[in-house]
Amino acid sequence: MRQIRQSKKLNDVRYDVRGPILVEAQRLEAEGHRILKLNIGNPAPFGFGAPEAILADVTHHLADSQGYSDSRGIFSARTAVAQYYQQRGLKDTAVDDVFIGNGVSELISMVLQAFLDDGNEILVPAPDYPLWTGAVTLSGGTAVHYLCDEDDDWNPDLADIESKITDHTQGIVIINPNNPTGAVYSKEIVDGLIDIARRHELVVFADEIYEKILFDDAVHHHAAASAGDDVLCLTFSGLSKAYRVCGYRAGWVMISGPQEVATDFLEGLTLVANMRMCANVPAQHAIQTALGGYQSINELIVPGGRFYEQSMLAHRLLNEIPGVTSVKPRGSLYCFPRLDPEVYPIDDDEAFVIELLRAKKILVTHGTGFNWPAPDHFRLVTLPDVAMLEEAIGRIADFLSTRR
Repeated sequence: MRQIRQSKKLNDVRYDVRGPILVEAQRLEAEGHRILKLNIGNPAPFGFGAPEAILADVTHHLADSQGYSDSRGIFSARTAVAQYYQQRGLKDTAVDDVFIGNGVSELISMVLQAFLDDGNEILVPAPDYPLWTGAVTLSGGTAVHYLCDEDDDWNPDLADIESKITDHTQGIVIINPNNPTGAVYSKEIVDGLIDIARRHELVVFADEIYEKILFDDAVHHHAAASAGDDVLCLTFSGLSKAYRVCGYRAGWVMISGPQEVATDFLEGLTLVANMRMCANVPAQHAIQTALGGYQSINELIVPGGRFYEQSMLAHRLLNEIPGVTSVKPRGSLYCFPRLDPEVYPIDDDEAFVIELLRAKKILVTHGTGFNWPAPDHFRLVTLPDVAMLEEAIGRIADFLSTRR
């Protein structure tokens, strides 16, 4: 019989956060091993529950959520999102500027399918959240990675971005706060990125899902505010992280800037939204309650709060390991430590994290899985409580002591 093979469109698509390393972890679990999974930013398994008001509102509206909604999302959810951005200085944001989706992930794929033609190039940060690179590739485009500078708190290298713009470049992705580095960009950096987009007539795709998870004096600056009226900006965010409801899949994209020059593209986005009927309706009812109610995330991101204390502890413990350096995260839920190549000469970082998994039953993600060009980093999720983090990083330290 003929072999049934995957589409050639998938040849260059990777999503290593759930790739071979997770397959190996599942094999070990089937053998009876207990694996500490620090590869995915999923708060629920680590004891973070959703606010009760959100659960109550979703439950209350279940009977009203049995049919399809408007493909763009229910009116109350889109209104809440529009008002959220109005309160942050984007006063012209309207209900019709908002699309609700099954998390930011679905919306990224939808937007890129509606936007890209074969051969188009999109500037994507390195390191990146790998869904961006995969979705660009699957949509027929080419992801061109611009470097973020580890020696400059992981800020984007604006000169490197300029050097990679060609006649085929159509857009630029900004991930702020950044996954996997924990960087939070200053207004000057955001303005610099938007200035590049403005001069080269690029569409801005601003992934801001971690905008509420900020530490110490970090301040989040919306790309859309810098983009103003003359740069088309699509801002992605949602409830998954700040409200601890990853499984609800409640996200949105807000479109700002000169929409009059993008009517054809927006018609295409509406067509794609119509084709998937609508987003998960019960979870859409959580959006108004979440954005308008008490912001419980604020208790978690200050000294004494779990997100804060765990991130700071992970940063400190990683830097105490000989040959390991980790830039202090200013936001998000991750550390992205570097392994000094002279101390740890690693040629294949995926093989390295699989060795760590087998030896110490700790699952992390290798740096090249985030399209970082060298095999000298890994990403660690900082969601476990303090005791569990101390144990996990202690095991990593023990493993690395055998590799020096």
